Order: sequence, then structure tokens, then C-alpha cells
Amino acid sequence: MEFLELKDFLDVKVGEYNQPGFIQNDPICIPHRFSKKQDIEIAAFFAAILAWGQRKTIINKCTELFARMDNEPYAFMTGHSDQDLKSLLGFKHRTFNDTDLLYFVEFFHQHYKRSASLETAFLPKGSSPFREEYLTVVQEEEQSVYASSSCMLGEMNHPALDIEQSLNHFRSYFFSLPDFPRRTIKHVSSPLQKSTCKRLNMFLRWMVRKDSCGVDFGVWNIIKPADLICPCDVHVDRVARKLGLIERKQTDWRTAVELTIELRRLDPLDPVKYDFALFGLGVEEKF
Repeated sequence: MEFLELKDFLDVKVGEYNQPGFIQNDPICIPHRFSKKQDIEIAAFFAAILAWGQRKTIINKCTELFARMDNEPYAFMTGHSDQDLKSLLGFKHRTFNDTDLLYFVEFFHQHYKRSASLETAFLPKGSSPFREEYLTVVQEEEQSVYASSSCMLGEMNHPALDIEQSLNHFRSYFFSLPDFPRRTIKHVSSPLQKSTCKRLNMFLRWMVRKDSCGVDFGVWNIIKPADLICPCDVHVDRVARKLGLIERKQTDWRTAVELTIELRRLDPLDPVKYDFALFGLGVEEKF
């Protein structure tokens, strides 16, 4: 397709799928059950992390998980007793089990002691709320580590450079508590692992994007929609390749960056809105 033809086509598809009817059968329905900001953050984070497999199963497992917390995730994270933690034992979704869950709960418990929002966990600058000896620093004062090549960072400009730092920092920060289970590391990815970081990018989309359509929440204000990287799952990847938005042979972090570069040409301020179009074309229309 020519550029304008492609933009018009995808803009129409965004309009079709970025609307309340999208919510019911998507994992984003889980955080939509809550109104308190911290409840939304926690519910969205788990819904994103557990988002592999059939969407119906993901929704059912998240429903089960929060029922074990009496559907008050923030209150549970900040005020649980050791006895309360027993209600989480036996939870399992694919390779995510109760060992992983108990560490996630401890992370949220410690983080919310020091911050009113999970957004601060994605901000590399500033002091860590956790003990520094347990924090693997991925950003130095004058030099940072990236998975993207210098030419791709140049094309993405400052925003993507920041989001890559943010994701690398978050993983390091998340596992900065002492004696974290080694098995749990696989559940939180970062660009340094060459991952597309699909789940975390999806979570960030939910938290950051602000529009009048009622799907994404837009409860965060520091990270901007223009900063985001498009979640690149198998459906988005397949459709984007058919439309000529991805040329890279493998699917990794640089693929997600390449896709976002192309989407930013269509809308520099809100490139990730096209996730709705690409995902909908793949899942609903088998494009």
C-alpha cells in the first residue's frame, strides 16, 4: 500500500477496535473491574504478565487470582499477613506458579511503601526505594546499555531511548529484593534479553495512553504516549509483516523498535494506537 492508503486503512481499523466492545474479551477487562488507581495498576500488571495462551483462559485465571485477594489487590499487597498469603498457595498459570506469585506480592508490598504509583518503578533517574546492594545498575550517570543499535536509536530519537532504559531499569529494580527466586526471572523481560517485551509494552500502553475511547486508562503522566513501543505478539508481527511494516527476519526487541518507527510515521504522538488495528486484523479478521 502507498503511505496515505495504509494510514487511512489502519486509522479505520483503530476506530473499529479501540472502543468499549473490545474490552469484554480481552485481558484489559480485568483492570477495568477496579476504580482505585493502585488497584488498576496491580490488576493490569498481572493481566499483562499472565497474558499468554487463550484470552478466555487468561481472564479466568486473573479472575481466580484476585478472588484469592478478596478483589482488593492494593489492600492485599500493602496489608496482608502471613496467614493471608496462604490463600495464594496453589495458584498456577502455565509456568507461573505460587512461588513466583509470592515474590510479586512482596515486590508490590515494598514498592507501595515508598511510592503511590507503579509508574515510578519505570523511571531510571533518582534513588532506588530498595537496598542499593541488591540493585543491578543498568544505567550509569554518563553511559547507558541498550539492546538497540545506535542507528535505530537515532531514528527513534529520545523517546524510545528512554523507554528502553525504563524497561531495562524496571527488570533490575523488580529483582532488587534479596533472595528473589531464580525461576521467577523468566516472567519479567527486558530489551537486554533481546525480548520484544510484549507484555510490559502492553501494560505500559494500558497505563499511559489517553484518549476518549475508554479502553486504555491513561492514569500515568510522566511517560508519554509518544514514548511507547508497540507490543509485538504473534498476531501483530504477522499482520505488520504482510503490510510491509517489518523487514527484520527474526522477532526480537529490535523488531518491536522497527515496527514502532514505521507506526510513528503514521502518528508521531500516538504510534501505539495502531496496536488495536494490527491485533484486531490478526485475531478477529485473520488478515
